[in-house]
Amino acid sequence: MAYGVKTYTLREESTESGKRYFISFKDGQGEHHELEVSEQLFIEFRQMERRNRNLQQWNQRHREFNEVWDETLYRRALRVPKTLDERMIEKERNEIFAKAVARLPEIQKRRFLLYYEYDFNFYQIAEMEHCTASAVQKSVSVAREKVKAEMRKYLQP
Repeated sequence: MAYGVKTYTLREESTESGKRYFISFKDGQGEHHELEVSEQLFIEFRQMERRNRNLQQWNQRHREFNEVWDETLYRRALRVPKTLDERMIEKERNEIFAKAVARLPEIQKRRFLLYYEYDFNFYQIAEMEHCTASAVQKSVSVAREKVKAEMRKYLQP
């Protein structure tokens, strides 16, 4: 049953012998029927109607009534999409970075990538390369400075 459409009616009748309870409805062929039901079933139907009405009212209060436009979606976005210019600059910056890393000597490049790209610490890299952690740290530091210098050449106006 849709919330807004009632397919039945409830009726309470008072007589001298007490109260009688009825549910009226139309069947699939359109014939009208009226059933006498117990007080308990009648009360359950009333409670169900109340719960449905409360649910409708809750939905009505919490439904968003404004139209959803691109502008509102953009304002609500967790991550705002980058503009074409920003994407092009980022792509160019990444290319320059990749070239700068590729120009490093093999040992510095390997240690730099292990540290920054694969999140190994200096001690783990030192163990892999059979050297001291301070040697790895110095190598990564020098590599980082070379990459920064290379990036500055291209990115500063």
